[in-house]
Amino acid sequence: MTDAQACHFFGYGSLVNRATHDYPRAQAALLQGWRRVWVHTPQRPIAFLSVRPDPACAIAGLAAEVPGGDWTALDEREFAYRRHPVSATVAKGALPAQVYAVPPAEAQAPQPAHPILLSYLDAVVQGFLREFGADGARDFFATTAGWDAPILNDRSAPRYPRSQRLTVADAETVDAALHALAARILQP
Repeated sequence: MTDAQACHFFGYGSLVNRATHDYPRAQAALLQGWRRVWVHTPQRPIAFLSVRPDPACAIAGLAAEVPGGDWTALDEREFAYRRHPVSATVAKGALPAQVYAVPPAEAQAPQPAHPILLSYLDAVVQGFLREFGADGARDFFATTAGWDAPILNDRSAPRYPRSQRLTVADAETVDAALHALAARILQP
């Protein structure tokens, strides 16, 4: 691993929302050959985003520096994942980075007992809206697999530890996309 790889990550979910972290010098980035996917593992009680290789896909996100190459805090936050070296595209060209992904052998499809938290999805989409606008939010939904997973509507009492307060427009964007996907929404 090079020094550059040791110091940057590519965030594709909640790490796109700068309000959920304080990593410096975050910048818009694109990761070719990967797709987001909703997964569950025995390590977490809820479903969460991961990535898997997909040569026909590219996903937007943020690349950010890990100060001093100290991965401890981020590795603790992303404890169900393994880091993988990748090359993200940023304004200045290619940037060696690390992406967190659940190993395929450990990834399971989300179930009603392990749903996607709407408060988590809200934080993710809010990040895409802030960074990439409405087109970026639409692209997030289009480049993410697993929308047949159940979604627990915890918006009024968020269970996600880094939940964010949404604007009415943010909530309407999420709700409209889920409606268009015919998502299965579970009530608490």
